[in-house]
Amino acid sequence: MKEKLNQYHIAILIYMTQSGIVIFSLPRLVAENFGTNGWYVLVIISLLVTCNIFLMQLVYRFGKGSSVFDILEQRIPLAVLSPIYILLALFWAYLGCLVGKQYILILQMLAFPTTNPMVFKFIFDFMALILISKQIYNITKAATVFFYLTIWMVFVFFFHFPEFSWLRLTPFIGYGGIGGLESWLEIYIAFLGYEVCLFLIPYVPEKTKVFKAVYIGNFFLTFIYLFICVIGFGFFSFGQLTNLVYPLLDMLAYLQLPFIERIENFLFTLFLFKVLMTTVIYFWIAKITLSRVFRKVKSTWLDLSVVVVSYGLSLIPQVISEVERLLRMLGYTQIVIVYVFPLLLLAVIALNRMSNRRRENPS
Repeated sequence: MKEKLNQYHIAILIYMTQSGIVIFSLPRLVAENFGTNGWYVLVIISLLVTCNIFLMQLVYRFGKGSSVFDILEQRIPLAVLSPIYILLALFWAYLGCLVGKQYILILQMLAFPTTNPMVFKFIFDFMALILISKQIYNITKAATVFFYLTIWMVFVFFFHFPEFSWLRLTPFIGYGGIGGLESWLEIYIAFLGYEVCLFLIPYVPEKTKVFKAVYIGNFFLTFIYLFICVIGFGFFSFGQLTNLVYPLLDMLAYLQLPFIERIENFLFTLFLFKVLMTTVIYFWIAKITLSRVFRKVKSTWLDLSVVVVSYGLSLIPQVISEVERLLRMLGYTQIVIVYVFPLLLLAVIALNRMSNRRRENPS
């Protein structure tokens, strides 16, 4: 009997998948796009995410716990869905590989400037391969361990309070920001990852309130983002914040300990576990999507295919600016997917119900 996921593991998995390397540049992104005290947009976007999660909850409720793939295949022929599945799998695999590539390039810039980043990427992808070869229950247990290995880093920002000033936040809201739809989308990308809950449905016991855990994971992420951004706005001036590429790294560099030099490098290295979990989840989604097309292929070969193809694709962007540009483009596409996909599933469920009623009452 396969082990099932519980609320505790799901909440942690959602948080670990949503939080990524973007947190190091989030205070700057918020300041650039929404100006002084722009951190307020995090609350608004979190509410929008909550609405999107509610759509997914409706899929779970009306679909009666069925897999998203089973729902689609009840109405749409597999021959039609197969190329769509393959494209989605490539999308999620490439998204996961770029998240890892971005982290590797920053790590190389900080600590290993003369080392080929693809060496680190190979090791990173090998660790991802080991994890995706396991069942989702084991992946969530790994996510829980990684959570406790990294969550304590939030408390180091309390050491910045002596230099924190409410005057730096200023009484103005939105002054100096760009605004516009693109600004909202750029911040929304930082919250993506919660869509994994749609693919967890078959692995959850019937009476488990799975979406309660998803809401908790998202709200916890919102709290962490708010905390980091408020500290950033009070620690740096607005001008400094908009000029720093990764404000969080500069905040960590402020810390000085007698027994360790350049503590920001050490803390950034620990952040590997969070990035690895985000990559693993996207690889896992790509794998289970491909398994609906190549049903006779062993899971081991699908695991290897996802990792090898994504590693090959990661060779294309060579510099971090190119990686971030691609991630932004994929993020915009992902936003469309996370809203359109549950609406499509709800439409298919409605059509299936109508068909069943006609069969029961042919008159």
